[in-house]
Amino acid sequence: MKQILDAILAGDSAAVGSLDVPDHYRGITVHADETELFEGLETREKDPRKSLHLDDVPTPELGPGEALVAVMASAINYNTVWTSIFEPVSTFSFLKRYGKLSPLTARHDLPYHVVGSDLAGVVLRTGPGVNAWKPGDEVVAHCLSVELESPDGHNDTMLDSEQRIWGFETNFGGLAELALVKSNQLMPKPAHLTWEEAASPGLVNSTAYRQLVSANGANMKQGDVVLVWGASGGLGSYATQFALNGGAIPVCVVSSPEKAEICRAMGAELIIDRNAEDYRFWSDPATQDPKEWKRFGARIRELTGGDDPDIVFEHPGRETFGASTYVARRGGTIVTCASTSGYMHEYDNRYLWMNLKRIIGSHFANYREAWEANRLIAKGMVHPTLSRVYSLEDTGQAAYDVHRNLHQGKVGVLTLAPTEGLGVRDEELRARHLDKINRFRDK
Repeated sequence: MKQILDAILAGDSAAVGSLDVPDHYRGITVHADETELFEGLETREKDPRKSLHLDDVPTPELGPGEALVAVMASAINYNTVWTSIFEPVSTFSFLKRYGKLSPLTARHDLPYHVVGSDLAGVVLRTGPGVNAWKPGDEVVAHCLSVELESPDGHNDTMLDSEQRIWGFETNFGGLAELALVKSNQLMPKPAHLTWEEAASPGLVNSTAYRQLVSANGANMKQGDVVLVWGASGGLGSYATQFALNGGAIPVCVVSSPEKAEICRAMGAELIIDRNAEDYRFWSDPATQDPKEWKRFGARIRELTGGDDPDIVFEHPGRETFGASTYVARRGGTIVTCASTSGYMHEYDNRYLWMNLKRIIGSHFANYREAWEANRLIAKGMVHPTLSRVYSLEDTGQAAYDVHRNLHQGKVGVLTLAPTEGLGVRDEELRARHLDKINRFRDK
């Protein structure tokens, strides 16, 4: 592995393809014999530091249409937290189901799961049928794994009957020194970013693009008022930037003055600190308080000059969904991609049907959407919101911090990269955008 790293650090792409691929590598795993580790504990009490392991694992066989990537940096997503606490189900059920699909996918059904759905790194090898990528290419990966043997996915690969999230529903993910991906997951690494910066947008940036910008999501247009929950976080920070870039008006909901400052650094002006203003949408665990919905809606109209949100960018789920459905304007859209506070949503359907509102479900992104989202990063129009970087050995702590919402923006992990700050190839473009890159990171 040292020879591979030395060649990458020297920028010698030709050498990378000629070096031997190691038969083992280090990766962050969960173990199938520990799925009952947190039995009886509340979600918040489950500790990823106890279930995420740094193991030495065998390098998987490279199949047709696949690439083996030397991973320089990765990042933590909430799906890594779910994997680590075995909620809502153990990911080994995903691996077992995938393993039954073909002899090639049987590789994924193992007693350990190498996790992680982001990476920035260098292609080491490509399998038969791969023509667009070669050893030495510097890449990032989006996390949609598709088989595309069914007609269902050919208008939108997210509808493929065998679509999965790599590193969550498949094995050999990005929180490791090596990763196995399909070649149609690969995209060019933004040349002005460091390895850890380039690794951090992948999943969340593409998810936000489909959810907010794409015609498959809310199809945002200029002038739309967009309510963004968690607007400084790993997902919401990209939604905020897309709204600003697209001529929309973001109303950013955050939970602290520090997170409000992140939104201001992006250029947002309309900000609600939900903790400071003490919104309590639930009067008890089983009962919502519509008076708080109305107070929240009045605050939004106060900020916007009387406008209700055209789009509500939803991902907290149970805690906020009733309020989101209420505050959206007549004919407006609530677009949801996650449920970090709970999956069982409750809302007053009168406000939906009587006011002709729409709820749209959105899940990650197809290759085209991911490519366009990455292109905006590469052009310096959207910037990584990376708050902290951990070593591979400290991945458990990184996941714990995300689980407990102790982070701001995205949390990165160095895998092969020995230090932060490496991998910049376009110094001129970086210099033009360095102020924003640093402001987002300094927060």
